[in-house]
Amino acid sequence: MDIALIAHDRKKDEMVNFAIAYEHVLKHHRLYATGTTGTRIMENTSLSVHRFMSGPLGGDQQIGARVAENTMDLILFFRDPLMAQPHEPDIIALLRLCDVQGIPVATNVATGELLVKALERGDFAWRELVHKYKPGIEG
Repeated sequence: MDIALIAHDRKKDEMVNFAIAYEHVLKHHRLYATGTTGTRIMENTSLSVHRFMSGPLGGDQQIGARVAENTMDLILFFRDPLMAQPHEPDIIALLRLCDVQGIPVATNVATGELLVKALERGDFAWRELVHKYKPGIEG
């Protein structure tokens, strides 16, 4: 599975702790992240993470492009609902694309845990069918 990890500044510690707690699950998947979040995860775990640009500099849009192509399987986006974000339109666009493509997205650690536990159980096998029957997508 292709999994994106994104966290606003005040949620980065939560994301790092989450990655540490679920490293045993995440290590079996291809991980992508926005700039600083990916760096912090790699500094604190043995996980390999493909890093896109920082969110405000276009990283959210880069991940959004993968979602639009239906090549991202899960997004863990720990948002800070109490802090205004200068790139809020990019964030809303990313979440809209997830809804359009039916990509599961968690915006907080509680939902993230539910989705990662489902991933660990194999409940995301339906995404393999999406890849198998979508033209131009390798499975």
